[in-house]
Amino acid sequence: MYDREKLEQGLASYNEAWQKNVEKLTAKGAKPERKEKFVTGSGAEVKQLYTPLDVENIDYVTDIGFPGQYPFTRGVQPNMYRGRFWTMRQYAGFSTAEESNARYKYLLEQGQTGLSVAFDLPTQIGYDSDHPMAEGEVGKVGVAIDSLADMEILFDGIPLDKVSTSMTINAPASVLLAFYIAVAEKQGVTPDKLRGTIQNDILKEYAARGTYIFPPAPSMRLITDIFEFCSQNVPNWNTISISGYHIREAGSTAAQEVAFTLADGIAYVEAAIKAGLDVDTFAGRLSFFFNAHNDLLEEVAKFRAARRIWAKIMKERFGAKKERSMMLRFHTQTGGSTLTAQQPDNNIVRVTIQTLAAVLGGTQSLHTNSRDEALALPTEESVRIALRTQQIVAYESGVAETVDPLAGSYYVEAMTKRIEEEAWTYIKKIDELGGAVKAIEQGYIQKEIQDSAYEYQKEIESGKRIVVGVNKFQIEEEPPKGLLKVDPSVGIQQAKKLAEMKAKRDGNAVQAALDELREAAKGDANLMPVILKAARVYATEGEICDVLRDVFGEYTPVQVL
Repeated sequence: MYDREKLEQGLASYNEAWQKNVEKLTAKGAKPERKEKFVTGSGAEVKQLYTPLDVENIDYVTDIGFPGQYPFTRGVQPNMYRGRFWTMRQYAGFSTAEESNARYKYLLEQGQTGLSVAFDLPTQIGYDSDHPMAEGEVGKVGVAIDSLADMEILFDGIPLDKVSTSMTINAPASVLLAFYIAVAEKQGVTPDKLRGTIQNDILKEYAARGTYIFPPAPSMRLITDIFEFCSQNVPNWNTISISGYHIREAGSTAAQEVAFTLADGIAYVEAAIKAGLDVDTFAGRLSFFFNAHNDLLEEVAKFRAARRIWAKIMKERFGAKKERSMMLRFHTQTGGSTLTAQQPDNNIVRVTIQTLAAVLGGTQSLHTNSRDEALALPTEESVRIALRTQQIVAYESGVAETVDPLAGSYYVEAMTKRIEEEAWTYIKKIDELGGAVKAIEQGYIQKEIQDSAYEYQKEIESGKRIVVGVNKFQIEEEPPKGLLKVDPSVGIQQAKKLAEMKAKRDGNAVQAALDELREAAKGDANLMPVILKAARVYATEGEICDVLRDVFGEYTPVQVL
């Protein structure tokens, strides 16, 4: 970016004077630095000062460029938030469909611009609420959805052609998408009018989260079936949200989050191409999901590096021709693992920093965590404060008035390059292991994440890394009050509703649809049409997933030592 010889000559005298001043301050008896070594939130060393020499190998045109143009380092839209703000979502769902529906309407009234559905654990792993495995978990960490009947209640009074809906669902993503399409049909909304995202990212479940059902091969088949079906029938739907969020929550560094997420993305693209899809027919509907942690500038650099790497992957590895196929569009959620149960109001400040990181990094949509989420599901007051955080950043901070305002910062550009190089090293290693699926099966990705998490925790416990209110600046606190608690009777109520629904439906139609699904799963036909047919006649999620379990089997995780 700069002429090194001229820079060295011009900076020499200034650099010498600055060094002398630093030496005076840090000499024995003067003002020593606070720490022997300064590092980012991911542990990368931070220099005292960054100058043009730190970005001398960065070419503005080829590495940074302009927003809306390859390699999209500065953003995927030419004018970014000057056109419109990011989609403001609040991830929500708890107890019954009725209670979650009320929360969605409240959030929309408060200015939220997109819905983000949290499902309970039984729903996430394909069990109905009356299954023994669901006991004690119904409605606890999300809303219980057993069938189309629950989905009808969940979106009652919410026009699905007017909102964008994100659903955090993975192993049974095809089933929940079918329920959503069927609900829309009942509202008179055709699939081509639907906008939203299903997470549908099973590889990160094997590596970092754990809500898997089927082995990798049939799971990848379901994912590519969704790609194909949506490209033909639900063209405005984001068919996958390739997620680094949970990888970071499990303890990865920023560079690992980028590398492992994009390696999973490579695996999905390869699977789709192998299934006969042209890259430019589906790649434009791929989306990503990243975490935002407390190290503001490192997080901004992470987002910029991720866009640059993905653009190169799609163009150079997969030969994508359409610009949209090369764009890394992403949703961000602030870091749940950074929230503390101690002094929970401090979490409002943490989330504000993370919101700024996401916006300065060019996110397309954003969820802000609530102050009390380290203790319980958030209250209405807490989610309102979290939403207001986004709105204040959008309307009052000024950071959305220009595109990529931190571009050109010696520190940010140097760190963007550093994260990019580290991520490429990991991606190359994963390629050598045979790709993301093989790397997960061998435990490589899990081991890298675990090692990083262990080092981070050791630093907190030793006091080397400060967490305000946890290992420094503690206070005596009273037990928290006013937390949201899910009524334990929800499981009983949901099982009763399920039994009543089953008594009213056409049992013969359900059995015929499940038999058709079983035969289709044994072959190689696209499964989405038959899953949708089963959803329309009120087959339950558990019944559909049980058929697929019988045919595909269940995944057993590898042991990582």
